[in-house]
Amino acid sequence: MAAISLTGVSKTFTDGTVAIAGLTLEIGDGELLAVLGPSGCGKSTVLRIVAGLEVPTEGQVAIGDQVVTEVAPGARDLAIVFQDYALYPHLTVFDNMAFPLKAKRMKRRAIDQRVREVAALLGIEALLHRRPRALSGGERQRVAMGRAIVRSPSAFLMDEPLSNLDAKLRVQLRSEIRTLHRELGATFLYVTHDQTEALTIGDRVAVMRRGRLQQVDDPQQVYDFPANLFVAGFIGTPPMNLLLAPVEQEKGHQVARVGNWRFPLPEGVQASEIVVGIRPEHLGVPGFLHGYESSSAQEVTVLETETLGSVSLLHFPIEVRPVLLRDDASSSSFVVGDSPTVVIAAADAQARIAAGSRVAIAADVSRARFFDAQTGAAVGQRRPVSTTPCVKAL
Repeated sequence: MAAISLTGVSKTFTDGTVAIAGLTLEIGDGELLAVLGPSGCGKSTVLRIVAGLEVPTEGQVAIGDQVVTEVAPGARDLAIVFQDYALYPHLTVFDNMAFPLKAKRMKRRAIDQRVREVAALLGIEALLHRRPRALSGGERQRVAMGRAIVRSPSAFLMDEPLSNLDAKLRVQLRSEIRTLHRELGATFLYVTHDQTEALTIGDRVAVMRRGRLQQVDDPQQVYDFPANLFVAGFIGTPPMNLLLAPVEQEKGHQVARVGNWRFPLPEGVQASEIVVGIRPEHLGVPGFLHGYESSSAQEVTVLETETLGSVSLLHFPIEVRPVLLRDDASSSSFVVGDSPTVVIAAADAQARIAAGSRVAIAADVSRARFFDAQTGAAVGQRRPVSTTPCVKAL
């Protein structure tokens, strides 16, 4: 197995489109790195550059100790699992999996043994005699992964491999890919637009926007300590509430005011206004969620209620300007909207709050995050956010 590193990699297409801009990223030996971002962010281009299917305009790609920037795709010892499976329809599952081994001119007995070993690992032994048209989507994906595994490559590249599957099957295969990674101990580069996949599968998650790396860290830290407004608004379902708040002096301390809520600013942060980020699960109804004090609550009128089993999402307006993500080619990833804004709180469903109700909503102010209103960068983080890749210790 081998580490993968990209140093100063850029890719500009002939029409002038900048797909990747100055990307430096390292995937540790045996690590599963999930590259996450919206459509057009350049994540698939990153995978194709590593695979050798695209040539970078600038920069260097290395696998292990070898620089492979100009090495042909077939000589890089990588296995790719595509979104559309790319199985040969006229071949059986056995022959699809055996194909790369036959290309290496391995002996028939060795091929048979290796294919059956991998089929057992993936639980598809009973499918070896079938052709792809007789398989379900999940079975085809397992066959595609099996064809990649039989080669014992130095690293695996996966380009949105679960996007064609239904929600229940995606959950099952996410777990299987994670287990497979542990058992193989291999290096995985996993590209996805699905944040749930990235957060549940990745040892680390690299978030991209418009060809630029926004943050790379372990999944929980990306969720809890977003490096900027783009990551804060992109990660989370529903996303973090982002509110532009004036800063006031209160008892010798600076606080950001959002209605009745007062968010104490971290020490050393100086601003006249600041963006407050608070996730829906950190807004609640006093008396139903532990840690929410009624003294800090404000009464609101609920516009809409979405019940999701044990949680109800309450949508309500507050007289404050919202911060909205931009999905255009602008260098800025956010724009400030007009007041009022609709805020979302995740309340205990047992509260049974209906649309039109007046209800007190309190905030867990200790869980608020703060961002510079001009640059969008996180400020005063309690846990420093590193955007410098680190190699996972094995």
